[in-house]
Amino acid sequence: MAAMNTHPPTADDFWIFAYGSLMWDPGFAYLEAQPGVVHGYHRSLCVLSTVYRGTPQHPGLVLGMSRGGSCSGVAFRVAAKCIEQTRVYLDRREQVTRVYCPKFLRTTLHDGRTVSTYTFIARREHSQFVGGLSLPEQARLVAQGVGQKGPAMDYLANTVQHMNALGITKTQLHQVLNLAKNLAAL
Repeated sequence: MAAMNTHPPTADDFWIFAYGSLMWDPGFAYLEAQPGVVHGYHRSLCVLSTVYRGTPQHPGLVLGMSRGGSCSGVAFRVAAKCIEQTRVYLDRREQVTRVYCPKFLRTTLHDGRTVSTYTFIARREHSQFVGGLSLPEQARLVAQGVGQKGPAMDYLANTVQHMNALGITKTQLHQVLNLAKNLAAL
């Protein structure tokens, strides 16, 4: 499992790990972006979205990180003078319903460096956590979800596009996207 730090990294070395929408819409200034991998957690469509990509009546489905496996994504290095405002922004963005738990995880960058990254892990005990859904059920929720930030389908399509750019292809997320597109076409 990835080592978790209880203290943030130094002010000169603050990194954020993105595995979903932060990859393609970070919303904060950064000095550097590097592909990287976290071990001990994997990317999963396991969070019902009732605000950004769905509603309470028609939830969408978005990503969280769950225990086990590994997750490739993008690590962003933030300037020391921007750390506090970036953390406040991320907490406001990601903690609307408190379905995520912010953590510092060890991340290995593709250039060989190992850094501590700030990221968000899905809370298994939260009512919005729905790990273990079948692929057709995931696709149904993705196809139906539309919230304040748009369709869950767009969210997943953008994420899959950025995963493809990182060389992550032929995953269950790709299958869910294709199934959801087929449902939307009906």
